[in-house]
Amino acid sequence: MQRQDITVTGPDGSFGAYLATPASGRGPGIVVIQEIFGINQVMRDITDHLAARGFFALCPDLFWRLEPGVQLTDKTDAEWQRAFDLMGRFNPDTGVADIQASIDHLRGLSGCTGKVGAVGYCLGGFLAYLTATRTNADAAVGYYGVNIQTRLDEAKKIKKPLMLHIAGKDEYVKPDAQKQIMDGLSGNPLVTVHHYPEMDHAFAREGGAHFDKACAELANGRTDTFFRTHLS
Repeated sequence: MQRQDITVTGPDGSFGAYLATPASGRGPGIVVIQEIFGINQVMRDITDHLAARGFFALCPDLFWRLEPGVQLTDKTDAEWQRAFDLMGRFNPDTGVADIQASIDHLRGLSGCTGKVGAVGYCLGGFLAYLTATRTNADAAVGYYGVNIQTRLDEAKKIKKPLMLHIAGKDEYVKPDAQKQIMDGLSGNPLVTVHHYPEMDHAFAREGGAHFDKACAELANGRTDTFFRTHLS
């Protein structure tokens, strides 16, 4: 596996990204969509994990317009405050444009099969949903995405498979919002929703306060199967 920090050219300028390349030199691509902490070690580990499983994995710096190179942890109150401030100022519309540029970049890499998916967490889970409605990604997966219920009018634009992992006790996505999401997407055959009744937000973030090994492995296994099905 090769790892490197690279530059991607988007519609509004160039931005940084972390790329992990599979040892085989050939495979589909996956855009890894960040949480509110930037391209931190958690995102880099996820990107490396996907490359180890045979994908070209690319994690773009979506906060670059606000502050390039953000790498926060979830360990201090100061970092949480900074992360929430960045999220509050972040424009998801330009973020999705950068995700499309990242998809295009992956498709242009030598060895990439041309099939490209996306997986996102928290803020990235919301952006994964918008990736399914607005980009030409071949498949998308969102983990505990916030604010999806505010964009359900876009569900009719979903043309490729989407999988969502919803935490039943998510402190940032209350039960009424979860119901809106599940009801709003229930009639779409392209959408698969998995609900984890006892889990809180970020249950798949290894080392996080709400990490649950069993449910994380279950969700990650479902994601792996989903991508192998739709990106092969």
